[in-house]
Amino acid sequence: MKENIFEIVENKLKSNEEYVTEDGKLLKTKIYSDVMTMDETLIESLMSDEKIKQHFFINVNGNYVFDKQKFAWFVESKEFLPDSYTIFSNKVGLTVDNKYLSQNKDVVLSFPFKDCVLEGGQTKEDQKRKEIFYNETIASDEISTMLSPKVLSNAKRYTKEGIETNIELSDDDNLVIKGNNLIGIASLLKKYEGKIKLIYIDPPYNTGSDSFSYNDEFNRSSWLTFMKNRLEIAKRLLTPDGAIYVQLDYHQVHYAKVLMDEIFGEDNFQREIIWRIGWLSGYKTIDKNWIRNHDTILFYSKNNDLMKKSFNKEYIQNDEFKEYIDESALFTKLKGYGLSKQETKEIAKFINHENRTDKYPIEDVWNGNEYDDLNSIAIVSFSGETVSKMLNPDDEVKGQKSEKLIERIINAHTKEGDLVLDFFGGTGTTGAVAHKMKRKYILFEQLDKHIDIMTRRLQKVIEGEQSGVSKRNNWTGGGSFVYCELKENAQKLIEKIKNSDDQTINDIKEEVYSDERIVSYISKNELKIGEEEFANLSLDEKKVLLISIVDKNKLYLNLSDIDDEEYNVSEEEKKFTESFYKEV
Repeated sequence: MKENIFEIVENKLKSNEEYVTEDGKLLKTKIYSDVMTMDETLIESLMSDEKIKQHFFINVNGNYVFDKQKFAWFVESKEFLPDSYTIFSNKVGLTVDNKYLSQNKDVVLSFPFKDCVLEGGQTKEDQKRKEIFYNETIASDEISTMLSPKVLSNAKRYTKEGIETNIELSDDDNLVIKGNNLIGIASLLKKYEGKIKLIYIDPPYNTGSDSFSYNDEFNRSSWLTFMKNRLEIAKRLLTPDGAIYVQLDYHQVHYAKVLMDEIFGEDNFQREIIWRIGWLSGYKTIDKNWIRNHDTILFYSKNNDLMKKSFNKEYIQNDEFKEYIDESALFTKLKGYGLSKQETKEIAKFINHENRTDKYPIEDVWNGNEYDDLNSIAIVSFSGETVSKMLNPDDEVKGQKSEKLIERIINAHTKEGDLVLDFFGGTGTTGAVAHKMKRKYILFEQLDKHIDIMTRRLQKVIEGEQSGVSKRNNWTGGGSFVYCELKENAQKLIEKIKNSDDQTINDIKEEVYSDERIVSYISKNELKIGEEEFANLSLDEKKVLLISIVDKNKLYLNLSDIDDEEYNVSEEEKKFTESFYKEV
């Protein structure tokens, strides 16, 4: 089995008897002291190993510089490995240069698992999963493998005329991709790095009842790690003048703000947009507090100066102003005074439009003044925009955003043909709006229910459905989108587990445990079951356990393995995958 970096360093240090006790344990204090004093013998020994040199030495114009602080952290982290594999495994605090706030004047966000990658592998909304945290230093090989480009399968193009199969991806195609969004957006880098003009995401708010179900001891830290990994890749995908909008509520938005300041830079923070959801009604009005009635949208650029040059300043036009008075209600009131319907209409028109300014600039508080009419789906559901009214009543999904909201964001940063990304695709609102506005789009989603709704919804868009912003954009139908999936590489092994018997189950267990793509060095500590306990399980219980391990660490096939006969990649899959990674 391939050695991991911790084992490599441990073996290298143990080769020097000065660092080893009589019972074979490492003298961490001695090692730490020599690291801090840059002991030549230690440095020379470490440099002699290519793997260690790759991790702990920086190449500066052909000269290698030892990162002693990083190596010291690495050595000290050993006692914490079973828990979090991170420098700060048991502390949550604000730090600068790894010193706590009491020692510093500046502030950054530090949290357990910050130096980790969280895959986020849920495929069912009700699944509560204990996540694996891959340390960026110790598990760099596992992370590189996990985030390397993947093979794509089951590709088909949806058009007004029907569904096409055995296809190649063209530069003009829109994309709906099923699979883990971290692994998916990492696969985009090969072709789309620096080419996406706008990213809008509506991630899990981590309310305790939403789809972010990693409710461990460090729930907030898990969420921040989950977001950090994805936002770092998102930044790389943006064009130099690109923008990203992240919609949240009070549960995590203030932590996300500090996180995004670190990733994008404080100079690239543009606005904290407050979106007033709409008028109040129902049970929420009885709360003995100020009634919460907004979401927050964090807006960042990749480059402040370049973004401002391409920003499309928007105004609310007079004919779109929020109305002061309802015309039908006014007629009901005034008809008793002898006014006709036409006369009432003219009065309402004067009050709502003629007696007001021609246009009003859009503020950073949306739906919060007398001009702006941007209510949530819950408020405007009677308009027919909800997914359930477009498809069927069983398709109602909580948290759906209005098309008008997405339209405003897309208008501000893109023109026809520009590329928009939403890697929390949900029911496909971003794609539906982008399609109607003739922008290209890429959506990711891994929940089967949402994929089903999204594809049917986008088919309706192609057919010319008239809900949402269709009429505002003169939408009559047309266009296409391509659906595909990150090709899974676990089904063959799962079938082998299902078909096993008492004689073969132990061999298959060893196959699962020894495959580092499934049970990495990091996750071995999470198996929580010894040989004796496994032996005492029934055959069915053993199968369930092994399948759950494989499923938890869901495998996708690496692009580098596409021609390996073991994986039986079809010619159709090869053709589409090759076209996907072809340079634009």
